Amino acid sequence: MGQFAFDVDSGNFQQIVIEGSKKVPVVVDFWAPWCGPCKVLKPILEKLAEEYAGKFILAKVNSDENQELAAQFGVRGIPSVKAIYGGEIVDEFSGAIPEGQVRAFLDRIIPSPAEELRLKAAELKAAGEAAQALQLLAEASKLDAGNEKVRLDAAEILCEAGELDEARRLLDSLSPAMKQEDRVARLAAKINFALSSQGGGDEAALRDKIKADAKDMDSRLQLAKLLIASGRHAEGMDQLLEMIRIDRAWNDEAARKTMLDVFNLLAGSPLVAEYRRKLASALN
Repeated sequence: MGQFAFDVDSGNFQQIVIEGSKKVPVVVDFWAPWCGPCKVLKPILEKLAEEYAGKFILAKVNSDENQELAAQFGVRGIPSVKAIYGGEIVDEFSGAIPEGQVRAFLDRIIPSPAEELRLKAAELKAAGEAAQALQLLAEASKLDAGNEKVRLDAAEILCEAGELDEARRLLDSLSPAMKQEDRVARLAAKINFALSSQGGGDEAALRDKIKADAKDMDSRLQLAKLLIASGRHAEGMDQLLEMIRIDRAWNDEAARKTMLDVFNLLAGSPLVAEYRRKLASALN
């Protein structure tokens, strides 16, 4: 067994497969000693693991001895091969396929040079090195101008840095299909809230206006957007709910529509379910 192929069981699966897949793709081969096709495929995978020299890791799982792992990954017949990258299954095949088809499979899952730069940029971003991450993303974009994930990653960093116009320009350049992704919708909402909260006065001044006139809807909406843009989502949505209670039809239902934008921004947060209920109650 070489340095790029490992026998894996439930004890080391998390470290080798899940954690390892955050760096390079991990090809998990579910096999068994009695399986004839497994004896054909396994040497091919082992040979290619050495040939590709670290571009992927081969994890060999004896399905007889690790039935729980096999069940967890939906293995119904062997050999069954799952490619895991970033902790998720990205491709798979079953049966003993020829070496040429195995190579084609590997070429699909192994990241391009641009994708490798994108992943390194993500690590830098997580470490707080946003400027360096942007530099790597710029290099990645030169290598592969069509890689929309590179542009999206850059847009997220620019948004966090307050470069809102440039972030929105990158979002606008994405394809219609990419714009349908939840991650894009959340970022677009975040940028829109940040842009629309600019130039509307500070929080104290807006609260003074609302205190003087509880029905000052413009100030309430501006305050709501300011709070949401600063991450105080519940406070901002409370202002929107109050607007709906005062005059739900104001400015073409601006409060309700803004609330829906917040739900996009917070997709997956427990706040969404809570405030959907509150919104339904306010509208009834």
